[in-house]
Amino acid sequence: MRRRTFAAALTAGAALFCAAPAVAGSPPTKKVTLGDNYYLPATLKVPKGTTVKWVWPDEPIDVHDVKLKKGPDGVRKFHSEPASSGYTFKKTLKKAGTYTIVCTLHEDMKMTIRVKRG
Repeated sequence: MRRRTFAAALTAGAALFCAAPAVAGSPPTKKVTLGDNYYLPATLKVPKGTTVKWVWPDEPIDVHDVKLKKGPDGVRKFHSEPASSGYTFKKTLKKAGTYTIVCTLHEDMKMTIRVKRG
């Protein structure tokens, strides 16, 4: 009887171990909230490989977008769809350097992301 109990406990423990999400080594994700004419936070410092996720609120605001105005050499420009609510846009920043992000619809709406090497 003890062997069956031990085997059942061992099987249950193994199942829990296999079902646990892999946390160590996962690239981080940073959330940026869009508001009326601002990104929050307006500046970020993140390690290389971080995914930045821009999130529009559920309630309608002015229409905004996310565009890479200037980035490190060799980085492809990116540009989200314009949206006013309930939208997300994300990019994984794989190259170290400074990224300047703008809303093309509001010239004062800017943010800076500094990606560190490690």
